[in-house]
Amino acid sequence: MTVDEQRIAGELRLMAEEAGPVDALAYVRRARAGSIRRRRLSWSIAGLVAAASVVAVVVTGAFGGPGGHTAAGVATLPDNTPEQLRAVRECMPKGGPVHNMDGERRISEHGAVRDFRLLAEYRDQGGSTALVGSESGFVLCTPTTQPEFAERAVFTYWGFEAPGNLPDISDGLRVDAYTVQTHSYAVGPERLQRDEPYRVVAGRVTAEVRRVEIDWADGRRTDARVSNGFFIARVPGKSVPDPRGREDALGEPLTILDSPPVTVTAYGTGGQVLRQEKDVVFGPLGRQE
Repeated sequence: MTVDEQRIAGELRLMAEEAGPVDALAYVRRARAGSIRRRRLSWSIAGLVAAASVVAVVVTGAFGGPGGHTAAGVATLPDNTPEQLRAVRECMPKGGPVHNMDGERRISEHGAVRDFRLLAEYRDQGGSTALVGSESGFVLCTPTTQPEFAERAVFTYWGFEAPGNLPDISDGLRVDAYTVQTHSYAVGPERLQRDEPYRVVAGRVTAEVRRVEIDWADGRRTDARVSNGFFIARVPGKSVPDPRGREDALGEPLTILDSPPVTVTAYGTGGQVLRQEKDVVFGPLGRQE
């Protein structure tokens, strides 16, 4: 295997920076221009497969201590590879999760980049969405080629209640999110905004679970990506007329995301059903119930 020593050295410096206190001003400020641009954050995945095996032990050391803004550490979560570390950092360029209505407002009590791990990722022809979590909670990250349109890194507590109950799963399956992520971008010289919504389901499973299936209640079924006791799946969303007949700001008929309740099923080694959650209701991230 050919190893790029200069690239490895640069990545080690980045990891060392994350091991110390996070300075939000040190992160790259995203360009913002034009009224159509949303105040969102971004990430992108950079390949460092060759370096991953070389610096794995260094990653463990960089993340060994508890986060500066969270009560719980991250000892029970898998370490990030260099590639995953970069993805998490670019998912949260402000240094951690942000306010759900203001992407410029960092919420420090929800943790810093160094507290989070890339737990599971679902890829398809349209791109990808990843479940990124700490011991306290998680965010969903959906990359885009136009960073100014990226989804905000909105934090949700495991179990929807502080301080988060990550270890509290003994029944085989826990659905932590059924929500929407949107791949937004601009086209043409006028940079008109286009939105491609995805229905996303993510959560946790116990060690005996081998497969997780999502029944989207519209004829589609999807096998989730399962990794390290976590799972995530997504499908392209469909728009339907607003049942209340509302109009948008231009006076056009409003459409909404078709998001009926879904069924999530966890299967064991022999294909037997270990746990099934029916009528899982769509909801936004950031809830605390």
